[in-house]
Amino acid sequence: MDEELNTTYVTLDGYIEVNKYRYVYFCIIFTLYIIIICSNSTIVYVIWIHKNLHEPMYIFIAALLLNCLLYSTNIYPKLLIDFLSEKQVITYSACLFQFFMFYTLGSSEFFLLAAMAYDRYVAICKPLEYPTIMNKTTVIIFLVVSWLIPAVHIAIQAIASAEATLCNFNLKGIFCNNAVYTLHCQRSRLITVFGVVALLDLVILPMIFIVFTYTTIFIVSYQSCKEIRKKAAETCLPHLLVLISISCLSIYDVGIARVESDFPKVARLLMTLQLLLYHPLFNPFIYGLKMKEISKQLKRFFCHIMKINFSLVY
Repeated sequence: MDEELNTTYVTLDGYIEVNKYRYVYFCIIFTLYIIIICSNSTIVYVIWIHKNLHEPMYIFIAALLLNCLLYSTNIYPKLLIDFLSEKQVITYSACLFQFFMFYTLGSSEFFLLAAMAYDRYVAICKPLEYPTIMNKTTVIIFLVVSWLIPAVHIAIQAIASAEATLCNFNLKGIFCNNAVYTLHCQRSRLITVFGVVALLDLVILPMIFIVFTYTTIFIVSYQSCKEIRKKAAETCLPHLLVLISISCLSIYDVGIARVESDFPKVARLLMTLQLLLYHPLFNPFIYGLKMKEISKQLKRFFCHIMKINFSLVY
């Protein structure tokens, strides 16, 4: 009983007319969540079962899509519960956990994209050294670093937020992102300073590395034969499209916490939904259609499924 009384609840105040449209919201989000799970997990499964896709580039793609699954699962089930609830509330501890997972997984995508950029650089600019450089150990190190460094950075901010005193219990949003800072009576210097450090380490530096790496790749491929240019375009373009997508969404997410009541509630909701929808839906589409080997294996996979269904029916 004492534990219940000491639990701090936060109201998610970003919803619009939930009582009126709760079942519409629920059906739309549930459908999208199923599509996200099916599309991302199918490509991960195809990469897993086909040995010819057990190469660094495809392993990083599988990790990126697994990230999308976890990213969506961190938010969508809670949204579905809120749509069917009379009150849209969350405990402050659960809110901070959602905050931690949201930014850890989001930041790790920049590191995975940086790993992909380096992989493409070695494959195109140093093809003879590729098997030596991009070995199993290197891939494992890249994957561990991609998840560990963001987790440590975001954990410090989450712990500092847990210690902060709350003066506001209404969050202007539908899930817990950096708007949690608006709940604090006063933002601590640790959170402010480490927020800048995290932005620099987790977003800006990986982006600079990616841009520099792809610029080098395009310069080298432009000076090479037509076959090298074609290989560079086919393998680098999907990664660049994903980078542009996540960068635009990250700029919005960083900016939205700086804009308070001046930002219309409807516009805030629509933009927040884009954070949740575009990236998890965009990634499997890009990699499933634009990556030649994955696309080929997906076609075979679906043909096999159709044959099984056809044989069961007849």
